[in-house]
Amino acid sequence: MGQSYGVVGAILVLGLGGLLGAFALNKALTITYPTADKLKTYESGVDPVGEGWAQVHIRYYLFAYLYVIFAVDAVYLFPWATVFASVGVASLIEMFIFLAFVAVGLLYAWRKGILSWT
Repeated sequence: MGQSYGVVGAILVLGLGGLLGAFALNKALTITYPTADKLKTYESGVDPVGEGWAQVHIRYYLFAYLYVIFAVDAVYLFPWATVFASVGVASLIEMFIFLAFVAVGLLYAWRKGILSWT
């Protein structure tokens, strides 16, 4: 039993040694000449304008969150629909309960005005 742990330990040590050796070799063989122009931030070759901090309205995050909710809903709904006939009535009731939870979330978002773009 101890011999198998020894093999796992040896493989782990060799793997970490190879990883650290690759990083060390990269550091040793890399030639860098840092200048102010090389250290300046750029986006697609365009010089930066203004500050790097920009506030984003929370509505965009809520739209992304709603998208994730409905994407997960679709992930569960489509496979269920393909095997609906074989799983029975109990599965139909469970799916309606699941869809009720999703509908409550959509109703909440609609009532809060999240879905209006203006």
